[in-house]
Amino acid sequence: AKSEAKSHFSAAVEEAKAGAAALGGEAKTRAGAYREQAKVKGNDFAAEAKTKAGDLAVEGKAKASQALSGLSKVIDENAPKLDEKLGAKYGAYARSASRSIKGTADSLDSKSVEELGEDAREAIRKSPAAAVGIAAVAGFLIARLFRR
Repeated sequence: AKSEAKSHFSAAVEEAKAGAAALGGEAKTRAGAYREQAKVKGNDFAAEAKTKAGDLAVEGKAKASQALSGLSKVIDENAPKLDEKLGAKYGAYARSASRSIKGTADSLDSKSVEELGEDAREAIRKSPAAAVGIAAVAGFLIARLFRR
């Protein structure tokens, strides 16, 4: 009776060990599957974010180009008034500024966002002090805009 009870107990322990091993294997398999799902979802999210950022950059480039073209047009329209009120010299300055702004707008239109990014990186490499100064002025202007 004692050996029979010991045998049943040993069989129960072995069965419990086998069940625990099976559960552990299943848990590992499920954990691996969840990890893969998370990885795929993370990759999908990253790709979607990258696409959205690209779309926003293109949209921003178009808006900046339109704004510069509009500013150039306003300056051109007001140059004759500057000629009359301040003199031909100031009208010529305005027309020159307008041409420069229009050239910048045309450059924005003709280049891709990637090309503009590379141009910016090259400008920063060539003149880091000027880049920091421009960034500081731009930050100050943006802060002033949002403070109102």
